[in-house]
Amino acid sequence: MNDVSTVLWRERQLLELLVFKLEEEQLILTAAKARWVNHASREVEIVLDQLRAAELLRAVKVEAAATQLGLPSYPGLRSLGQASPEPWATIFAKHRQAFLELTQEVRDLSERNHHLLAKGRDAAKEALSWLTGKGSPPAQAYTAAGVPSPAPAGHLLVNEAI
Repeated sequence: MNDVSTVLWRERQLLELLVFKLEEEQLILTAAKARWVNHASREVEIVLDQLRAAELLRAVKVEAAATQLGLPSYPGLRSLGQASPEPWATIFAKHRQAFLELTQEVRDLSERNHHLLAKGRDAAKEALSWLTGKGSPPAQAYTAAGVPSPAPAGHLLVNEAI
C-alpha cells in the first residue's frame, strides 16, 4: 500500500506541475508573447510524458495491491480505498479527491488555452490576408494619437515591425 501511495503522491506532484505549466502558457498567450509559446507548449508536453510514465507505474503498483486485497484486476482508486484497511482507505480517498480537483483544473486551463490559441491564430490569419491584399481592411483605423478614428482611413500605415 505504501508503494501505491508513493506513486500517487508523485502523480499529484506532476498534475500540480502541469497546472503550473498550463497557467504559465496562459500568461504567455494573454501577454501575446508568441516567441515563447512553443517553449511553453514543449514544457507541457514534457510533463505529460512524465505523467504517462507515472500512470504506468501506478497501474503496476495498483495491480499488485489489488491482488493482495483480493480485488479484480485494475480496480479504480475508489474501489482500492474501500477495500483497504485504515489508514490507507482515508489516504486513498484523499488522493482520489485531489486527482478529481486537479484534473478539473487541467481541463479548464486546457480549454482556455485552446481558445486563446485559436483567437491568436485567427487574428494572425486575418492580418496576413489583409497585408497580402486578399482580405478586407480592418473595420476601424486609429489616429496618430492612437485613438480609434470614427471612419476607416483611405490609406493605412503599417508598422514595419510586423
